[in-house]
Amino acid sequence: MTDTDTTLVDADLFRSLLRRHAAAVVVITAPGSPPAGFTATSFTSVSLDPPLVSFALAHTASAWSAVQSADTIAVHVLTQEQEHVARTFSTRGIDRFAAHGAWHPGPDGVPLLEGVLATLICRVSQRVEAGDHTIVLAAPSFGEHHSDATVTPLVYHDGSYAHLKRTA
Repeated sequence: MTDTDTTLVDADLFRSLLRRHAAAVVVITAPGSPPAGFTATSFTSVSLDPPLVSFALAHTASAWSAVQSADTIAVHVLTQEQEHVARTFSTRGIDRFAAHGAWHPGPDGVPLLEGVLATLICRVSQRVEAGDHTIVLAAPSFGEHHSDATVTPLVYHDGSYAHLKRTA
């Protein structure tokens, strides 16, 4: 491959390559009527000064209209015991909040899930168009985490949910 090679990988190879990348599983929620929530593996920290996080969402996603207009969103890092929560918030055509049940409204009406590993309430600061997705940059204004350091996050790898194994 040369520096001038501009050939892009095809979609199937791209998916296959990215399946090798393990990612934390989060549920992102946004206020609305009804509220919106979806499972994501695109969540990442962006900056410490100022604190910024990001995630990407497809324009075809059912949650897109709520996220597109939201000023406040919440990011919920799931524990390895919460695969059912990840599956609920990735299922199409259901009332995800009714199916999940364990949530309450937070600041600006943003839905907050209960019993998660960590929660960040964030103010949306920028939306960046990126192909068929939008990258949302958000500034955390509040955060809390599970106090038990032995609780581990749910991860997604090679097309399925996986659990981390702690080593001494």
